[in-house]
Amino acid sequence: MSVARTIQLTAVLLGTLVAVAACEHAPDSVASSGEPASGRFQIAMIPDTQNYVDYTHQRATGFAIDASEQFIAQMEWIAQRGRASGGDIAFVAAVGDVWQHQTQAVEPGHEQRGLGRLEKSFFGDHFAPTPQTLEVEIPKAIEGYEKIHAAGIPFGVAPGNHDYDAMWNIVGFPPNFSKKPSELTMTPEDIGMLHIGGLDNFRSVFGDGGRFFAGKDWYVSSFRGGANSAQIFEAGGYRFLHLTFEMAADDEVLAWAQGVIDAHPGLPTILSTHDYLDGRGRRRANPIIDLPRADPDHHNDADAIFAKWVAPNDQIFLVLCGHHHGQAHRIDRNAAGHAVIQMLADYQDRGQSGLDAGQPLGGMQGGPVGIGDGWFRLLEFDLGSDRPKLTVRTYSTHYNVYSGDLDTYAEWYREHEQPDMTDAEFHAAEAFVLELDDFRARFGAPL
Repeated sequence: MSVARTIQLTAVLLGTLVAVAACEHAPDSVASSGEPASGRFQIAMIPDTQNYVDYTHQRATGFAIDASEQFIAQMEWIAQRGRASGGDIAFVAAVGDVWQHQTQAVEPGHEQRGLGRLEKSFFGDHFAPTPQTLEVEIPKAIEGYEKIHAAGIPFGVAPGNHDYDAMWNIVGFPPNFSKKPSELTMTPEDIGMLHIGGLDNFRSVFGDGGRFFAGKDWYVSSFRGGANSAQIFEAGGYRFLHLTFEMAADDEVLAWAQGVIDAHPGLPTILSTHDYLDGRGRRRANPIIDLPRADPDHHNDADAIFAKWVAPNDQIFLVLCGHHHGQAHRIDRNAAGHAVIQMLADYQDRGQSGLDAGQPLGGMQGGPVGIGDGWFRLLEFDLGSDRPKLTVRTYSTHYNVYSGDLDTYAEWYREHEQPDMTDAEFHAAEAFVLELDDFRARFGAPL
């Protein structure tokens, strides 16, 4: 595939251990009544949903299917399995890119600080404002999260780059139009740098005073009107603290988050943010949307967030993220020598369901147009046993199957997402068990 094609498709879709777990119950079953087994519960981790609600991925614009139906079905499936309905899902953590398009060409505050918009770029009009954001995409996102809200499941949503009001090529990183397409590299020196700004649209849906969170006793703190937020939920004999960060959070966000930690000492804590790990498990930004490099006084990179806030706070044991297409996880030791699990999942490029319906190829690397195919992560905690553990599974509400039970799973997705993996390694990256060896030492026994 030509570099020029790679540039084009990257712009279009930018959003950018042990054992395989086995599932004994049917994927479409719901517990009939009562509480889950002692110490066992699930968190639903929702990766980037932008391609489901993208107005260009609906029948009204000539697409083969209404991709938004997959998004609604996914949220309904999760809602039906919440604790109030007799299921195991105690919390929903969404890692951003809820919708696709923007409503501003450039954020005025950034422009005033010298981070204005380049008119000529390799991305053309792809990030130009469209009324369809407010007319189609955001209303569909609200419809989906209303399912979770109505089911009474606590949840938190981190904003992704597509959820910002504007995304644009900034001055200071001019694209190199003098190079031949075959010589271009995916670097800011050749392609330029994308930047983002403004969260008014995000706050209109997920703000601290909005329908989803106002008056909820489990929504315990927010910063910048809900661009960053904190929730508490109870499950498995523990009270958990969950925080969401805006992208590449700055020092003011970290200071707010430290205050939240200080106000809730000792709670097992989870962070959800959009850009943190890449597909190889590195704490590294996409080079052409590297917020700390473009605007260093207003952003921290993932290594800095880990060093400044995660590592010094022993109660943070899990970090969830999306943005980079694919899956990865890593474990690092914090300042106290305890494990911090960091996990990426982003399935937005998966478009087999479109192919099934007759949608032509035309996505990344000439493959299917990315939708998501209903895939998301289920994190199942078993904290009541002698050896606490976290079982990670990947499930599709469209195909009604776990990744390990689909014979064509690696055939459909591995080559694009993880070409250096074998089929067995790809399956193992989607279904695995992590022993939480130090969980009791850090947080005590369950109630």
